[in-house]
Amino acid sequence: MRILFIGDIYGQPGRRVVRDHLADIVATRAINLVIANGENAAAGFGITPPLVEEILGYGVDLITSGNHIWDKRDILPYWQHGAADPLHPSHRLLRPANYGASLPGKGVHCGTTRFGESFAVLNLQGRVFMTPLECPFRLADTLIATLPPECRTVLVDFHAEASSEKQALGWYLDGRVSAVLGTHTHVPTADERILPNGTAFQTDVGMTGAYAGVIGSRIEEVLQRMMQGFPARLEPASGDVRLCGTIIETGADGKAVSIERLALLKTD
Repeated sequence: MRILFIGDIYGQPGRRVVRDHLADIVATRAINLVIANGENAAAGFGITPPLVEEILGYGVDLITSGNHIWDKRDILPYWQHGAADPLHPSHRLLRPANYGASLPGKGVHCGTTRFGESFAVLNLQGRVFMTPLECPFRLADTLIATLPPECRTVLVDFHAEASSEKQALGWYLDGRVSAVLGTHTHVPTADERILPNGTAFQTDVGMTGAYAGVIGSRIEEVLQRMMQGFPARLEPASGDVRLCGTIIETGADGKAVSIERLALLKTD
């Protein structure tokens, strides 16, 4: 199976580059499954129900998220209203599994590609320098144990701040999942590799959005916050727009065969 994982889609610039180029990437790179982190799709903070359906309409099969998933409150009733309908688009939006079980949404998805291949995706959030949540290591053990045996290809989106925590989870799950890919920092790392027991790993996939800014936001407002302490409203930057992601290929046993960084610069 060939999987494209798209790094954090940030605001309109990120959405536009996915809209304009995803179909071509899927066709030319023989992609079977597209996953994207969409927690910053709504002007950098959260995601709305219309944007969930917009991004799915681009050809994304599943959307993961992170700590900004709760920023737009209309996402809560969206999950609640769609809970009884397994075909509702809200079932293709994940939130970190280690938030409280009483909250709407889910952090694991088992599905089948349009080619009939079974897969699973786990969405977890880190705890170092972030909100203290349920232990992602122990929760990963629990979630993996619940997966049906036909789901040999298993990808983990680990939304975390600390590189050390991301690398630790990669080693902890090596050989038990197909890939552990980090999100959240918006800066792509050059450490993609396949660990000894067959798990593909990258500390951070990076951001899909405008790189002529500070992790997606306009420089002016970020400097106001950092230099003057003024709580300026952050707006998405523009310019140097890139689609950043990672392409992973797995074998029949679910082990990673290859991992490749993707950085597409929007030129039009």
